[in-house]
Amino acid sequence: MRITRREVLAGGMAALAGSAGLRAFAATDMALGSARLTTLSDGNLVLPLDFLIGDLPQAQATEALAQHGITGDTLTPPCNLTLYRDGTNTVLFDAGSGPGFMPSAGHVADALDAAGVSPDEITHVLFTHAHPDHLWGVLDDFDDPVFAGATHMIGQAEHDYWTDPATVETIGEDRASFAVGAARRLEAIADRLETFTGGQEVLPGITAHDTPGHTPGHMAFEIREGNAAAMVVGDAIGNGHLALAHPGWASGADQNAEQGIATRLRLLDRLAAEGMPMVGFHLPEGGLGRVERAGGAYRFVAEV
Repeated sequence: MRITRREVLAGGMAALAGSAGLRAFAATDMALGSARLTTLSDGNLVLPLDFLIGDLPQAQATEALAQHGITGDTLTPPCNLTLYRDGTNTVLFDAGSGPGFMPSAGHVADALDAAGVSPDEITHVLFTHAHPDHLWGVLDDFDDPVFAGATHMIGQAEHDYWTDPATVETIGEDRASFAVGAARRLEAIADRLETFTGGQEVLPGITAHDTPGHTPGHMAFEIREGNAAAMVVGDAIGNGHLALAHPGWASGADQNAEQGIATRLRLLDRLAAEGMPMVGFHLPEGGLGRVERAGGAYRFVAEV
C-alpha cells in the first residue's frame, strides 16, 4: 500500500476561517488493493477543553495534554472525512458539519471539489454516528440534500436513539440541540436512508462493527480489498493524545464513558496487533495512520 499526502487547494480555496487560523484542505491517499481511500478535511471544531476532560482530574489531564503541545482553554480538533472509491461505488464516510454548526467546519463540498469529485458522484454516505460534525452536512443552506443521488446508511441503534422523541429530554441540556438537529436531518433524508446492524457487510468489502460509547450506536467500518484492509473508526478513538496515551481514562466527549473505554481499548488492541491502517475523524495529519504500542499505552503514527 502506498500512501501520500498532498495539499489539494491553493489560494483562496486553501484557507479555512476559524479561531484555529488558516488551514489548507489536505488529502491523504492510500491505495487499498485496486481501490483508493482518501481523507478530506471538513475543517476543524473549536471546543472548550472540558468537553474532552470531563470529570478527569484537571491537573493530571492538563499536564498530559501539555505533553502534546495542547494548552489553553480550547481544543481545535480537525475533521477528517473518508472517501472510498472502488470503481463501482464512491462512498463517503460521514457528511461533515454543513453550514449550521461551526464556521470553522462544514467545508466538505470544497474538499470534494479539490479531489475532483462532485456531490452527485457520491453513491453512498455511511455514518459512524449522528453527532453534528458527522451528520449535519447532509443538508445545504436551503435544507436540500447535498448528496441527492446517494443512498444514506446508518446503524439501526443509532437511528433509533436519535429519532426517539425522549432523547432530547434525556441527553442533557448541553447536547439537546444535537438531538433536535439529528432528528430533523434524519427525517429530511428518510426516503433515501437505510439502516444496518453490527457485523453486517453493508457494501461489498465494507463491514460495520459495533463500537458504542461515544454514542449508543456508534459504528466503525472495516474496508477490505483483496489482501489490504483499513478501519474507519469515527470517534471511537476520539483524539491523538489522551485517547492513546491514556486509553483507560474516561472522555468527556463520550455519552457512556465506561462503554467508550471498553470500545477504545478493544479497537486499539486489534489495530496495534494487526498493524491495520485506520482513519480517525479527529486525528492529526489527515487522520490516516497506524496505532503502535508504547509501553502500557499506544501512539498514533500518521502515514504521510
